[in-house]
Amino acid sequence: MSYADGLSRRGFLMGSATLAGAALTTSLLHASPAHAAAAAAPSATSIANGYAFLQSRFNQYGSGSTLRVPQSYTGGIEGANGFVSSFAYDDAIVILAWLASGTAANIQLATVLGDSLLYAQDHDPLGDGRTRASYQPNPFITSSGAPYIGSAAANTGNQAWVGIALARLSKVTGQTRFLQGALTLGNWIQTHTWDAAKSPNGYTGGRDASNTALTYKATEHNIDIGAFFTMLATLTGAAVWTTRATAAFAFVAAMKDTATGHLWTGTNTDGTSINRTPIPGDIQNWAYLATASSNYSPAVTWVNNTLTTTDAGLTGSSYSDADTTKVWLEGTAHLALAVRARGATGDPALYSKLMTTIQTAQATAPTGDGLGIVAASSNGLITGFGDTYNATLHLGATAWYLLAAQGANPLRL
Repeated sequence: MSYADGLSRRGFLMGSATLAGAALTTSLLHASPAHAAAAAAPSATSIANGYAFLQSRFNQYGSGSTLRVPQSYTGGIEGANGFVSSFAYDDAIVILAWLASGTAANIQLATVLGDSLLYAQDHDPLGDGRTRASYQPNPFITSSGAPYIGSAAANTGNQAWVGIALARLSKVTGQTRFLQGALTLGNWIQTHTWDAAKSPNGYTGGRDASNTALTYKATEHNIDIGAFFTMLATLTGAAVWTTRATAAFAFVAAMKDTATGHLWTGTNTDGTSINRTPIPGDIQNWAYLATASSNYSPAVTWVNNTLTTTDAGLTGSSYSDADTTKVWLEGTAHLALAVRARGATGDPALYSKLMTTIQTAQATAPTGDGLGIVAASSNGLITGFGDTYNATLHLGATAWYLLAAQGANPLRL
């Protein structure tokens, strides 16, 4: 990815050991037994290799209980440019993938990374409960005791994803500190981003690196928030979180295009007019995963029909309709997880095909290591939101593959 602006696409672009026990600690997708039997499972070796990649990246700058964060990208163009940032979104997905394995060793790794994010939250210079878009891993904790911040933006979607990871950590480990951190993030989101003044009502983009309010409303962010707040409602029993989740999902529903069934990106900076260009794939799949609603089944179909592409011997989903010349491996995992959840006619075969694509990339990508998953099938995948994905090993793509391989839905507790 190109990082000239210092932001991750999770914030910027939305505004303009046995693996069979995974079901014990994660919310499995709502697939019928017949569907589960029909979809070919990824190989155990491929899954084990993915977990080996995550662990090796996490241990690059420390081991054991040492607080640390892993760099998001390894090798490729990013490596050549000396880019080592750890995006909080990627960290959250890695935690969720570790918890999906159900093994004590991976739960311990997830706990250490979760504690590292709590440390960043507790020692943030502004001290208001936020986390930042990215941190630097070497050293993660500076001589002053503050976290080494990479991108200082506090994008709403990133806050929600870190909150989702902490909420699930709380459920799996029973440690209340993780729930408290999640609640702090939830309250930050509510205080700083809820917009009841401009229709459609919803949650805005958060704060940029200078702490200026981001006034657009992203469909992605509101999906993340709806899922996160639903988890908080479940874990705390407080009805206010259900009310807030409902409000976020109402914004998502308002972004549905009735003619095609897909979702628009969100609003422009006025908080009201719809941003129609480009149309990303992740929000289509995530809306279905977060709600399990048939209302968003056409959005998943839209991704498969519109964004499917073939490049470098791989066939899968691209990022958005701005550039369908290359395969986005993380998005291919999103789509695989969504069709596994949906279980419609043809979905089991599609799931198997998509997972085979990712396994092939894992094994054969020229810039890979046989363990992790590269971000894109080849260099130069344009998102349409100012960023570019390259054929570089990526924590987020690897973690999403592991979630899809095990049928673990990160957006439902």
